Amino acid sequence: MAPSGSRSDDCWRVLYWIPVLFISLIVAWSYYAYVVQLCIETVENMGEKIVYLLVYHMLFIMFVWSYWQTIFTKPTNPLKEFHLSHPDKELLERDDRRESQQEILRRIAKDLPIYTRTMSGAIRYCDRCLLLKPDRCHHCSACDMCILKMDHHCPWVNNCVGFANYKFFMLFLAYSLLYCLFVTATDLRYFIEFWTNGLPDTQAKFHIMFLFFAASTFSVSLAFLFAYHCWLVCKNRSTLEAFRAPAFQHGPDKNGFSLGTNKNFLQVFGEEKKYWLLPVFSSLGDGCSFPTCLVNPDPEQPSLPPGRNPSIKSAGESHQFPPKPLRESQSRLLNNGQSEGSEDRDKRGTNNPGLTIEKET
Repeated sequence: MAPSGSRSDDCWRVLYWIPVLFISLIVAWSYYAYVVQLCIETVENMGEKIVYLLVYHMLFIMFVWSYWQTIFTKPTNPLKEFHLSHPDKELLERDDRRESQQEILRRIAKDLPIYTRTMSGAIRYCDRCLLLKPDRCHHCSACDMCILKMDHHCPWVNNCVGFANYKFFMLFLAYSLLYCLFVTATDLRYFIEFWTNGLPDTQAKFHIMFLFFAASTFSVSLAFLFAYHCWLVCKNRSTLEAFRAPAFQHGPDKNGFSLGTNKNFLQVFGEEKKYWLLPVFSSLGDGCSFPTCLVNPDPEQPSLPPGRNPSIKSAGESHQFPPKPLRESQSRLLNNGQSEGSEDRDKRGTNNPGLTIEKET
């Protein structure tokens, strides 16, 4: 007999799918309303009908494909070197003093590409997953696991949006926005005719009028959400990092992972342009380590202690977390196009002597 706790968890997992079911029903109804009631039953011009159906089905396929990928692409676990070994777990369990535990974690982290800390300067450690958190990794209470480059947990896809599916999520927002805008634009004429009684009062009237209201409403909300995430991509930040800047050895720095707009875009969408508009994985890196470009905090951030220059590290700090060699794709982000990127660096102030690029020491 299954324990009651297990049955309760299963019930909650079923409830989590209600928002996805709601979206699926809305999309299924919109397909019927647009294809059957509008294009087949109401539109009389054959050329117009064919164009509407062709464009609609292209957007519909890309929208459903990207939505499916966002839902069913499960977050990947951090690499095994971030997980504690059995002897290290026993050491942490035996010693409950914070200082001793941090010393153990620092010893383990010294060979890992970890640059971020907690706001108090401690090593970021997950006591549920028993691992040292890679940079930009956070534990999701809904998924009950650590998510690489976690952006947020989205109830509308019943999944965490992170490194594994952030590109899919961006394309889902883009294609759903285009889908709603196209339906709104092509439905507007017939909505006005029905509203002014220019067309006979048929069954299609309800579907066409409600379709216009639904599509236009979703268009507004999707436009704001898509614009916000485009801004995040250009800044190379997650939603969590936009609200709380990641903390490095020199303190919080919301621009710590930004490499310039072009390279930030490539980190999410990849270097091969043929995959940019397709919901197939093409992001750069492994999700556990990221190129960092540590700059002086801007005026919006808390000031550093007097006399502390973020570009100058103490001898103990400079060797505390030696990075692993970057993947080839990540190295190209830092090395390619240095000449063409000089103008961008001038705009971002990276000619400032306070700039330091993390590299192997």
